[in-house]
Amino acid sequence: MSDTPSPVPVSSAAARAAVLAAVHFDAKGLVPAIAQQHDTGEVLMMAWMNAESLAETLETGRACYYSRSRGGLWRKGETSGQVQKVLDLRVDCDGDTLLLLVDQLGVACHTGRRSCFFLAPRGDELAEVAAPLVSPQSLYGA
Repeated sequence: MSDTPSPVPVSSAAARAAVLAAVHFDAKGLVPAIAQQHDTGEVLMMAWMNAESLAETLETGRACYYSRSRGGLWRKGETSGQVQKVLDLRVDCDGDTLLLLVDQLGVACHTGRRSCFFLAPRGDELAEVAAPLVSPQSLYGA
């Protein structure tokens, strides 16, 4: 057993098939995927993947998720330029959650923050503990 990363993209069709076979998608065909910055351990975001988005991620090395609101594939950074290069991918012990070790180019959150996890209990309220690094308008032109 080795914890040496298997580079993504995964060039072997057999290895891609083994990953897909190990994943237990839910009744809607989805599995949660957590994106973590590979070198700092910072948890950036959680999104959903289906078999098609997982296969694309394995083939290209670029994070591709399934957008439940859009009902289709969501290639991270496609509109914002905030791309996630996947350096390694881990399947948890039950096969029902994925961990993507990524190199995040820019911010991960649509609010302009580095991480989507920027709210925390402070005193009697839920407070922002990280400020936006970039305006959402500049990312999405809204």
